[in-house]
Amino acid sequence: MEEQYETRQTRKRRRFRPRGKLFLLLIILLLGAGIYFFMQYQQGQDIAGETEIEPEPFAGDEDNSGYQNILVLGIDSRGEAQSRTDTMMMVTHDRENNEVKITSFMRDIYADIPGYQSYKLNTAYYLGGVDLLASTLREMFGVEIHNYALVDFQSFETLVDIAAPGGVEIDVEKEMSEKIGVTLSPGVQNLNGQELLGYARFRSDNEGDFGRVRRQQQVIAALKDELISVSSITKLPKLAGAAQGYVQTDMPLVDQIKLATQLGTGGSGEIERLTIPVEGGYSYANYPQAGSVLEIDVEQNRRALEEFLSQPLN
Repeated sequence: MEEQYETRQTRKRRRFRPRGKLFLLLIILLLGAGIYFFMQYQQGQDIAGETEIEPEPFAGDEDNSGYQNILVLGIDSRGEAQSRTDTMMMVTHDRENNEVKITSFMRDIYADIPGYQSYKLNTAYYLGGVDLLASTLREMFGVEIHNYALVDFQSFETLVDIAAPGGVEIDVEKEMSEKIGVTLSPGVQNLNGQELLGYARFRSDNEGDFGRVRRQQQVIAALKDELISVSSITKLPKLAGAAQGYVQTDMPLVDQIKLATQLGTGGSGEIERLTIPVEGGYSYANYPQAGSVLEIDVEQNRRALEEFLSQPLN
């Protein structure tokens, strides 16, 4: 009986041994992944410097379970008190369908800026930072703005090179060089950070600012595709670390990672795009304090925006 009992115990131990090894292997893999994430995140922080950018005062709208609107701004020189926004986009995350939409606001829109004279829309940031620009957009178009993210162009170049060391694939439609600091030739090619920024800023053609805004939207879509690709997974920790020093935002790191995970694991991958003002919804005008502007039909553009976003506007 004793021999039989020992045999059963031995068999029992052998039966559970593979599971024990699998559990141990899983623990080792998780620890390794955690160490890798931490080290890469630290490397990213070292690239950007030790000091994280503190968000500026911003009164965002209350959280909305159906969607999240993030005001994304690009400026010539981060940290200077009197900079104008060269890029103004509202990135909308449709939480129910896990889809992304981009609305670009032209910088020359003649806007009623709360507490000031009417100026070009990009002057709102110059006068009162992100909060005043967001208030201007809310009053003009009735949109909710929940969060913001702001980056200067030099930082953008570095972040692109971290996220995509091999470059980002773009179909350059024409030769570009004037006032962008690089020379681009036509054709499908991988652009590094400096080249991608130059492509997004080019406007020395018949399209002018409208072409520039279209290319900015194209760049954002290409970057999203790059970031959700399998090959980019290992680069994300370093990118997250660098972003803490290069991107000014009111979104906590946990929320940034959560949003990136949601976008990377669902949705169609396609980004819908809209430019305000819409075609036929503006005319050119000139004012002494603002110069040449786009005078828009506010109601027509509000209707177009409401239809595009599928959101009720205030």
